Amino acid sequence: MVDFKNTQGGKTGIDNDKLEALRAMLRGALLMPTDEGYDVSRTLWNAMIDRRPAAIVRAAGAGDVMQAVNFARDNKLLLAVRGGGHNIAGKAVCDGGLLLDLSAMKSVRVDPAAKRARVEPGALLGDFDRETQAFGLSTPTGINSTTGMSGLTLGGGFGWQSRKRGLTIDNLVAADVVLASGEFVQASATQDPDLFWALRGGGGNFGVVTSYEFQLHPLGPQVLAGLVVYPMEQAKQVFEGYRKFTAAAGDDMTVWMVLRKAPPLPFLPTDAHGKPVVVVAFCWIGDPSKGEATTQPLHGFGKPYGAHAGPMPFAGWQTAFDPLLTPGARNYWKSHDFKALTVDVERILCDAVAKLPSDECECFVGHLGAAVNRVAAADTAYPHRDVEFVINVHTRWRETSDDQKCIGWARGLFDALTPHATGGVYVNFMPEDEGQRVAAGAYGPNYARLAALKAKYDPSNLFSLNQNIAPKA
Repeated sequence: MVDFKNTQGGKTGIDNDKLEALRAMLRGALLMPTDEGYDVSRTLWNAMIDRRPAAIVRAAGAGDVMQAVNFARDNKLLLAVRGGGHNIAGKAVCDGGLLLDLSAMKSVRVDPAAKRARVEPGALLGDFDRETQAFGLSTPTGINSTTGMSGLTLGGGFGWQSRKRGLTIDNLVAADVVLASGEFVQASATQDPDLFWALRGGGGNFGVVTSYEFQLHPLGPQVLAGLVVYPMEQAKQVFEGYRKFTAAAGDDMTVWMVLRKAPPLPFLPTDAHGKPVVVVAFCWIGDPSKGEATTQPLHGFGKPYGAHAGPMPFAGWQTAFDPLLTPGARNYWKSHDFKALTVDVERILCDAVAKLPSDECECFVGHLGAAVNRVAAADTAYPHRDVEFVINVHTRWRETSDDQKCIGWARGLFDALTPHATGGVYVNFMPEDEGQRVAAGAYGPNYARLAALKAKYDPSNLFSLNQNIAPKA
């Protein structure tokens, strides 16, 4: 007999014979706490999350997903679903319940003639980039190669291509989904369009996606990208230059900023290492012959410590920030959406960076607008179609003794920025303690429809371990 946490918060005993019957139906594996691979499946990117499920189904395909969902539902077990395991909130694993681990389902299949890709939910951005770029194709995703394609997509997804081609969900063509009933369905604009609408930004609330189909676009494989690193003392002129540049930027140009202490990058002088800096990170995906002239002003916002920029493989550029985001550190995020980077926002960010609580903490400014905002707010579950910038306060440290200091810094900066923000938030940037922001912040005008669809597709809220949308009564 194995005790599982159930959906009512109590415990349910499951006979060993019942577990063995489940094991026999799986193509993948059923892992118990003493089994090899158990700790690998339960370990997430964010080291603040350390939970021990009673059992893990490590799925090999859609059939295993159906078996796991049916088992959890029939026995009223607490169910967590893991894709890439990168989400900041850490809800991909639970204590005492059943974990459905999709990370072994990593296939990426490209149809170059149709310019489509079929992607399983365990694939990471790096898997997707390497496969699609072999054909000179891609679709908008994130900026860190270890991010999971599934969680990124279900929350919306944005990165270097989004200003030209929209969000990841704007390029999603279809999805295979296992519902809470255990039924396998296909969702698209013509098949189950309500479910397809909800999947595009509604997170893991509506089912377990076992395959995504994306529209691909020609890209690279070479792009013009890089970093220009300025001393923090020049922040005022860097912000002024950034505001003017982004206001005039075309769809092929994306420029982000990062405020942090300088890591030991090889192109920086050693005396700059560890000093507060403003990093201008850019990617030009347009005509290569026009890229150098277009990006040249980014080098002239001030007198930089150094720069590393030029033509490079897009798949390589996607790994540029990986060394700053390796697994195993403690992480806590706070985020806001903005229509403009005002002087007040600039001042608040610079004041906060002067008091960084650890060497790995940073604030990044994501550049959106353009094609992202040419989709109506009601067309997808993701509603934030009037946002020009996203600021994510990324707090990162190593020792548990620093938890209070680092989390307190992030919350203080978040509070200071609140009067200048839209009130909206990108759901993938929300930490575990922000459930109160789901309705108004993450989904706003789309929340009522999402709650009604949740009642249709998951009335018992089996898929509750996410930024949860409660079923409408």
